[in-house]
Amino acid sequence: MCSLEKRGNIYILTLTGDDQHRFNPTLLDAIAAALHRIRTETIATSSSSALITTAQGKFFSNGYDLNWASKDPTRPKIMSLKIRSVIKDLISLPMPTIAAITGHAAASAVILSLCHDYVFMRKDRGFMYMSEMDIGLKVPNWFVKVLRCKIGSPVVWRDLVLKGRKMTADVAVEKGVIEAACENAEMTVMKAVELGEELVKRRWNGHVYADNRITIFGEVLSAIEFDETVENVDASSLSKL
Repeated sequence: MCSLEKRGNIYILTLTGDDQHRFNPTLLDAIAAALHRIRTETIATSSSSALITTAQGKFFSNGYDLNWASKDPTRPKIMSLKIRSVIKDLISLPMPTIAAITGHAAASAVILSLCHDYVFMRKDRGFMYMSEMDIGLKVPNWFVKVLRCKIGSPVVWRDLVLKGRKMTADVAVEKGVIEAACENAEMTVMKAVELGEELVKRRWNGHVYADNRITIFGEVLSAIEFDETVENVDASSLSKL
């Protein structure tokens, strides 16, 4: 489901396989385990590090695994709890984080990518897409807090959430959503590695870095404790999507 590679002081977390990398407990647990390993190794060695998250195949991730969630009324809550736990782990990670989006990123995958400090995206294929309007789901409040934390323009919030705009890398750069649009998947990861190496050389205190990020994401972390969209969800409605 995912792999973890270390190049010097750069960790590269890759969602593996040529599928949609939908967020279900199996994948989310694998990501959580990778983040735990990174945190443990970094604390043990007191080294300056950086994390890059990327993916294989056509998709970075197509968001929540709604097919899995539709099988039982308890599953949407489980899925929500697990992704919120991953997001909290990511925000508190004691190092710079970079998302290298090498394929389509939809819904909760957009949110995951924006919870990284920097976002690079390939421009030859793929887009960011908040699909909730098109599939008939309410956007959780904590999703909106992430968008407001990372994107300065209410017009962009509207276009992403209320228009369901599929945003290419070039447009995402223009709108201030991501740092850079790269030529292809290989260049996207390469640019992320270059930035990671540059940041590692700063030799910042990882705990201070995490504390400062936690402050920036304060409203997100407050909102993330509760997901109103799964409190009374009818799983049968998800099966119709």
